[in-house]
Amino acid sequence: MSTRGSTSGVVYVHSSPSAVCPHVEWAISGTLGERVDLRWAAQPAAPSQLRAECAWTGDAGTGGRLVSALRAWPMLRFEVTEDASDGVDGERFCFAPVLGLWHARTSANGDIVVSEDQLRALALRARGGESFAHGVDELLGAAWDDALEPFRRAGDGAPVTWLHRVG
Repeated sequence: MSTRGSTSGVVYVHSSPSAVCPHVEWAISGTLGERVDLRWAAQPAAPSQLRAECAWTGDAGTGGRLVSALRAWPMLRFEVTEDASDGVDGERFCFAPVLGLWHARTSANGDIVVSEDQLRALALRARGGESFAHGVDELLGAAWDDALEPFRRAGDGAPVTWLHRVG
């Protein structure tokens, strides 16, 4: 059990083959320590795929553990958010099959946080304005946003399952 405090977040499974859905539920259940029954719905952006969302509460770091569990199925498209908590930044993780995993820290209001070191490294390697702009897009996860946005829009109005970690 972590001593870093409690937080909350959301798991967005944007697309999953139906045969993998029970495995996704088991992975989330194992991470949260409680049985999870997601409400799966058709994913209009990917025929024959399903989508689901669940809000969760748990110890700080639970978001990263959920991502580790979900990465077992590289055909999934998913996002996991973890809200900032006392002394701990929030996090956002995005996964798309061709792109892999992207991760960033987030502020209390959900904005992506780019550190001084990241900006300095980008400034050193950038070869001009266009190169710098491309680097900023990389830091902000623009490619993942572009890849996942059609799946996000298709889920507007979808039901959310609320989960609370016990213990």
